[in-house]
Amino acid sequence: MTNFYIDQHGCAKNQTDGELISTFLENDGFKQIFDASQADFIIVNSCGFIKSAKKESIDAVYSIKNNYPDAKIILTGCLAQRYAQDLYDSMPELDGIFGNGDLSKIAEFMHEVEKNKRAVKTYPQTGICTGPRKRLFNYPGSAYVKITEGCSNHCSFCAIPLIRGELRSRTIEDVIQEIKDLLENGVYEINLIGQDLAAFGDDFKKDSYISDRPRVTGLSYLAQLFTEISKLPGEFIVRPLYIHPDHFNTDILQVMKADSRFCKYFDIPFQSGDDQIIQRMNRVGSSEKYQALIKEIRSQLPDCMIRTTFLTGFPGESDQAAQNTLDFLKAIEADWSGCFPYSREDDTPAYNFKNRVPAKVAQKRAEKLEEIQSIITEKRLQRFVSTNQLVLVEEVIDIDQENAEDLSEGLAIGRAWFQAPEVDGCVVIRYDRSEKSEMEAVKVGNLVQVKILSSTGVDLDARFISLKKAFKPSSKIEFRYSN
Repeated sequence: MTNFYIDQHGCAKNQTDGELISTFLENDGFKQIFDASQADFIIVNSCGFIKSAKKESIDAVYSIKNNYPDAKIILTGCLAQRYAQDLYDSMPELDGIFGNGDLSKIAEFMHEVEKNKRAVKTYPQTGICTGPRKRLFNYPGSAYVKITEGCSNHCSFCAIPLIRGELRSRTIEDVIQEIKDLLENGVYEINLIGQDLAAFGDDFKKDSYISDRPRVTGLSYLAQLFTEISKLPGEFIVRPLYIHPDHFNTDILQVMKADSRFCKYFDIPFQSGDDQIIQRMNRVGSSEKYQALIKEIRSQLPDCMIRTTFLTGFPGESDQAAQNTLDFLKAIEADWSGCFPYSREDDTPAYNFKNRVPAKVAQKRAEKLEEIQSIITEKRLQRFVSTNQLVLVEEVIDIDQENAEDLSEGLAIGRAWFQAPEVDGCVVIRYDRSEKSEMEAVKVGNLVQVKILSSTGVDLDARFISLKKAFKPSSKIEFRYSN
């Protein structure tokens, strides 16, 4: 039996691709292992979104070749899709380059490389590759569900349409069936992902592979999807991620308000708070419109959490424009935000824009935004102090028996509804190790009720109260966290 190891990089969307690759290979007789030194194949599932991510993936290839010279190295993912032939020509360390088009062909490709035939293969970005996943690279109880692929927004800085193609949406029926299957196999937290959830269904009348579902008058397809999800029975939560601000589906708010299982969590990448920069990014919004959007969301869902993203140092960003973005962040008081210096990407419209900003200036502007955000986040988190919250346990901390001052206190790490995987803070759970019931309750994958005691930076400190729901492993899905 041929063994493979996956070295995972990039975003949640790339993670679901890695989970599909794992499943397709195992269905063909390959075996995934978790010790790279024992692998016949090492698959680097790469990211190609920005310069630093590309470097990370390429450095991983060199490191793997140095440490495991006998393994065959396959590059998959966004970097492989975008620069397939260039990488094939310039990196003899790679035995194969596959891309991220039709992932169902991965086993066929691996068999070719297995015969000592160095190969490169990419497939057109059409349709959406989906299917049951045998292994999720998440902590137990949590899963990502990709509802769209590609993007047709064409922001001037973004290479996603070049890598993953134009927007393609899954059918509502297909998404609902996948969620049902996940819920039946121990998943509690469903995170909906796509390049832009707001665009879900915009292509339904354009592509023949989409079922002919009529649009409900006055209701977006995303709201229709949410309505169908709300009809599912059971105890679970749903968190939507990545909604473009220029066409945010405000009709989802009422659906979410009516069903407490929807996390009132909104990831809206504003990128800038300066009107001229927003326009140069090929967006149609403005600081005023974006502030009005936040106001509307909070008016309907006062307890919601807002996450956003900013891009600093975009070509033409003056000191005043940077200040406008700082003022915008202060005005909207986002609960969370990420901040990244601009990365000049080949073949994007912004690549040739004039008035480029020095990298050091862009970095300093990012640091300033992060400094302000940390103050806002700590302030915003105060509203959860002294409240009871449900927390999904992700990790139980091993106690150092020799050096621990108090062996009776146990510590665990988890997340509440207002904390998305990987990007937000966490909840530190304190429990009594001398109490058998608490020891049995605080386990990875379990849902526990806690009382929030205090906030420290981006994290919250809490005391265990009770077990809400025990995680039940499934024979059909294995959870294997990969960072």
